[in-house]
Amino acid sequence: MELHPIISAMRRNKTGALLIAIQMGVTYAILCNALFLIRQRTALSQRPTGADEDNILVIDNLWASAHSDLPSRSQTDVVLLRSLPGVVDAFVSASYPLSNDGFSQPYYLQPTQQHATATSAFYFGDEHAIHTLGLTLVAGRNFSPDEVADLRDDEVARPKVVIVTRAFAGKMFPGGALGKFIYGEVDKSFAQVIGIVDRLQSPFTSASGDASTYVDNSILEPFRFLSAESYYIVRAQPGRLEATLQAAQKRLVDADPSRILKRVRPLAAVRAEAYRDDRSLAIILGVVSIALITVTVFGIVGLTSYWVSQRQRQIGIRRALGATRGAIVRHFQAESLLIAAVGVSAGVALAMALNIWMVSSFETMRLPVIYLWIGATISILADQLAVLWPALRAASISPASAARSA
Repeated sequence: MELHPIISAMRRNKTGALLIAIQMGVTYAILCNALFLIRQRTALSQRPTGADEDNILVIDNLWASAHSDLPSRSQTDVVLLRSLPGVVDAFVSASYPLSNDGFSQPYYLQPTQQHATATSAFYFGDEHAIHTLGLTLVAGRNFSPDEVADLRDDEVARPKVVIVTRAFAGKMFPGGALGKFIYGEVDKSFAQVIGIVDRLQSPFTSASGDASTYVDNSILEPFRFLSAESYYIVRAQPGRLEATLQAAQKRLVDADPSRILKRVRPLAAVRAEAYRDDRSLAIILGVVSIALITVTVFGIVGLTSYWVSQRQRQIGIRRALGATRGAIVRHFQAESLLIAAVGVSAGVALAMALNIWMVSSFETMRLPVIYLWIGATISILADQLAVLWPALRAASISPASAARSA
């Protein structure tokens, strides 16, 4: 198809063509970044924690008054929970995966090292922690009972042995971590790596900021956490989570009515709440993207329909000179495609500029090139579908209309 008639027609309708090109460029730029953010937030909310989420419940226990015998009270509660029908195991801790509440610090290979090798979150747990969370021990061993100590919330943890995730081990010791020593930030105390678990996500779920850089770096330290408020992590047998939840609440309150169970919920519910904002953002961006594409499509339909009505005589003459209906349809599709291509080309620069601003303002990731191609494909397809109906109307104009319009 010759471009000269198409360009000539566009010159006679410069304003309309320019408006559609601008609309296409803006829609394309927003669409590319929206699709990337939707995919990013969706992937974020689907990250596995490494724990047996479907069968774990978390009990937020608060003692109504200070107790000097916290060790015995805590141990009594944990033994009680482990004795419940349908319970696999239980332990007490200061945080848990997806809680957005926990601890982290940089770690070093040598006590004199100036810059940390890696940063990691750390959890407290006894010899039952791995079994309760359902973690997979891929190397080394679990804590032994004599390695586990009590830790009050006003004390600084200085573990002598730790269990780390595969991701953290790989960053600290690419050649193998078992038996090696890591040094913490607090007075550069050391701990020996005695075990490696496949995966344990940090408590922090943010998509941006420092915490997002070590989401798979976690450490288990051998402590029973003692505090006025702590978490009981309980793992139930498959299919018995709800029954365990009800029984655990009743038995704990019966054992000590003065306590307050602030929240008792499955870990799956914790995930839903932790990523609620990410899912909401993905939905909003999806709606905005659909709305933008719809507005652009209607703009193309409206403008092309106007052009068709203005060119009835020219179309009739072309039909009288032997142009087929298919040729008329292809003319309008090629014309719209050329405008869309100009808009998308300008939109590439706009999309990159928008992404650079988002990276600097909201600490998002750089826009991968694949999303520029995806956005271009969607934009071009939307353009061609939008122009199809007006183009078919143009193709239905009879040659006799040229004589009537003369």
